[in-house]
Amino acid sequence: MENKTSLSNLGVVVSVRGSVVDIRFDKHLPPIYSLLHANEGKIAIEVLSQLDAHRVRGIALTPTQGLARGIAVEDTGGPLKAPVGKGILSRMFDVFGNAIDRQAAPTDVQWRTVHQAPPALARRSTKSEIFETGIKVIDVLVPLERGGKAGLFGGAGVGKTVLLTEMIHNMIGHQEGISIFCGIGERCREGEELYRDMKEAGVLPNMVMVFGQMNEPPGSRFRVGHAALTMAEYFRDDEHRDVLLLIDNIFRFLQAGMEVSGLMGQMPSRLGYQPTMGTELSRLEERIANTDAGAITSIQAVYVPADDLTDPAAVHTFSHLSASIVLSRKRASEGLYPAVDLLQSSSKMATPGIVGQRHYLLAQEIRRTLAQYEDLKDVIAMLGLEQLASEDRNVVARARRLERFLTQPFFATEQFSGITGKLVSLKDALDGCEQILHDEFKDYPESALYMIGTIDEAKETKTKAGRLEVKSEPEVEHKG
Repeated sequence: MENKTSLSNLGVVVSVRGSVVDIRFDKHLPPIYSLLHANEGKIAIEVLSQLDAHRVRGIALTPTQGLARGIAVEDTGGPLKAPVGKGILSRMFDVFGNAIDRQAAPTDVQWRTVHQAPPALARRSTKSEIFETGIKVIDVLVPLERGGKAGLFGGAGVGKTVLLTEMIHNMIGHQEGISIFCGIGERCREGEELYRDMKEAGVLPNMVMVFGQMNEPPGSRFRVGHAALTMAEYFRDDEHRDVLLLIDNIFRFLQAGMEVSGLMGQMPSRLGYQPTMGTELSRLEERIANTDAGAITSIQAVYVPADDLTDPAAVHTFSHLSASIVLSRKRASEGLYPAVDLLQSSSKMATPGIVGQRHYLLAQEIRRTLAQYEDLKDVIAMLGLEQLASEDRNVVARARRLERFLTQPFFATEQFSGITGKLVSLKDALDGCEQILHDEFKDYPESALYMIGTIDEAKETKTKAGRLEVKSEPEVEHKG
């Protein structure tokens, strides 16, 4: 019966302006978010507003070439749907749920609407747990929350995607969860590289990838996040598994919303952003939650236009996050990778009640030391290190050693750097920081702490260097 109704509800294209299509329906006006098909299903249009008793205005989710006035449009009788089920694992999809990895379409799947309501407050878990990543700087200073949302803020080329890739590697390898990668406005090169890397790393069997590429219409890029969330919700609610949802890049989602809003003729607000930006972002973010069934933990890359953290896109995103990891171009230029700005990054998890007293006090001491070093930098630049009081010189030495110890070689960059990747437990990272703060590494060169895993590696390097010095000493005396 449903099928007959949808087939009999045909409309006609009244006007086409870029991606915006107005359609006239004489029998029955389709509800908001209905999916319409034209040109034998080649063109998909989503209804976004009802203009009057007979006309709707929609945004095309596919290119509109070949669409003209007078063409028949069919109402599918429902909204955009995404495939869910075990069959979607290790596959790559577009916004419509079509497989784009050159393999046959998955058979064992159900289709669910991408417009789901967030879980009710009664179902949400109120317990805060830490989500270990194996990356020292994040686990010590910006601990992530299981079932929480973390943002990676940074301009172009400071390492957002590399950090995301490293997290996927660490999570799937060491935690039996599902990982869903959602590329919003990604370059096709990045999608292809990620697919290949994940296949080589052997983590593809527990992973799903969804892409809305840069060249696709704004409507498609705007909905790809909702499609990925629908898949994540299936694994959380039906399979009771923990899901890691990686979104690269949330700014492109807001940018697509801005394009849709402009095309729909809405009045822009500050800096040209859409007036409904807060609502659109909340609709996506509020669905990411820790419930009684399982948790969706989300890590989102956020491109910051012109490195300006007061940009409305960055400000709106900040308010949803339990941890904000800010990447710094200055640190990247100094070779301190991951280039996390240690003083600007923050986490709501870093309280004694959640991480424990020892961890909290250590993190505070690290921040204090780094902040003092930041204040002394101007004095050092003008007068030199020698002019500082001995206590200040010790602070500088500690801060510089901490900065170097908090760098880490990544598995994701092994092929470029030639350094084997390291995974460091939270206990080892805290022990290392504590020893540096207690001046146990005062006599070690700073370079001994750079790009290592645990602090024991620095001791091994020192021992080897000591042996070499002992061997060469008699030779020096002989020359004298």
